Amino acid sequence: MALENDTQAPDFELLSQHGETIRLSDFNGKRAVALVFFPLAFSGICTGELCELRDNLALFRSDEVELIGISVDSKHTLRAWAEQENYQFTLLADFWPHGAVAKEYGVFLEDKGFANRATFLIDVNGTIRASFITAPGEARSFEAYRAALEELEPAA
Repeated sequence: MALENDTQAPDFELLSQHGETIRLSDFNGKRAVALVFFPLAFSGICTGELCELRDNLALFRSDEVELIGISVDSKHTLRAWAEQENYQFTLLADFWPHGAVAKEYGVFLEDKGFANRATFLIDVNGTIRASFITAPGEARSFEAYRAALEELEPAA
């Protein structure tokens, strides 16, 4: 079961597509975070979703929200994908232990071996303020991001 709004987001430490160690707690007191779980790099729906985020990155930056994608792919796969698609935001490898962070957030699909499409908007204090999840095979609406960012504003 996915974590609920108004709960503390579990801290984690993962490698980015560039091999940098990123901790969620690094953003506490500094920036809100949009944590975007997606199943797999290079897949059709995931590419479409993340390209839409890429094309609308200014919306997150104007609200001072750090956009972070996360999947069970390796950092090498994520780097190749980010370079191919010109993603100018961080992608994190929830590679080993396999899907551990997705499990903590309650969005890992055991029968599939990857995370569901789930988004958590986390305020500067580390509290989940908004979240949305789609059914397997269903893309997230960009309007859901806009609505979630509105929920984030009072807490920021």
